[in-house]
Amino acid sequence: MTAQATTDSLMILIAGPYASGTGGDPALMRRNLDRLEEAAWPLFEAGHIPMIGEWVALPVLASAGASGPTDPLAEKVMYPVAHRLLQRCDAVLRLPGESRGADQDVAIARERGIPVYTALRDVPGVA
Repeated sequence: MTAQATTDSLMILIAGPYASGTGGDPALMRRNLDRLEEAAWPLFEAGHIPMIGEWVALPVLASAGASGPTDPLAEKVMYPVAHRLLQRCDAVLRLPGESRGADQDVAIARERGIPVYTALRDVPGVA
């Protein structure tokens, strides 16, 4: 049974490696996205709204005619999407792994006083 969203429900940006360390290999980027998405259900089940920047950025890139996340246009979309999302998100879940973008997300969150969790078990309501 899924928890209902409440006034305590947080929109949580899940941040971690996506393109980092992949050399642009689509299969490796997909694996990284799958890993980010694994955190979505526990957050949702706890009554939160999970968000991943790529869920927004990839369709934006596609609609702009970009060939994918390695297209030169990606630089104008990927990080800016995360920055815009952080204006709306209530917290960040930083998953392990080297990622310049995720590190930037954490830095922005901390500057804005947004909580940063480094493990699912630390997020309120997650068992």
